Amino acid sequence: MAAVSDNPTPENLPESSAPPDLEKGSGAAPTSTATGEGSGDAAVGAVVRRWRREDMLDKATLLLRAATWLFSVISFMVMASNKHGDWKEFGKYEEYRYIVAIGVFAFLYSMAQVVRHVHRLSGGNDLIPARYGGIVDFAGDQVTAYLLMSSLSAAIPITNRMREGVDNMFTDSSAASISMAFFAFVALALSSLISGFKLCKQPYI
Repeated sequence: MAAVSDNPTPENLPESSAPPDLEKGSGAAPTSTATGEGSGDAAVGAVVRRWRREDMLDKATLLLRAATWLFSVISFMVMASNKHGDWKEFGKYEEYRYIVAIGVFAFLYSMAQVVRHVHRLSGGNDLIPARYGGIVDFAGDQVTAYLLMSSLSAAIPITNRMREGVDNMFTDSSAASISMAFFAFVALALSSLISGFKLCKQPYI
């Protein structure tokens, strides 16, 4: 007869002797004690995503206003130098004087905005109080974009009439200036969309 061991091995233990929480089918699931940490991580993640979105929008606005600055300065310089004698003088046409004036205005506005945004992105304080910055951005973009479109609407018809009769350096320069003003309008219109979005998300309390 085989001797029965006083110290049973794990193989000889009955299944019921296993700890209740380790038995198969017990349905016991470990409960998490870090619910507070989970909600805190979610809040931190939301804040980080918001900061990244705002940073991306700021950089996009800066690029669009820099493009506005470039196109507007090309527009008014090309038109201002459009002097070829006789009737081929931009100063003799009110529409062309208007597009030069608006080009200078768009150039000054976009340059001021670029300087302001570069100063803020480099770590300095905004030159305009945060409470009014969104309103200034949106209103400035809207007004300047409207003036650019107004100057385009005035200059395009007279240029088309001239090109029907004669096509020379004067009409080509006028068309080039109008094209640059149009690109400046498009860049500033996109910037105004971003400014409007940021204004809607701006807290006032």
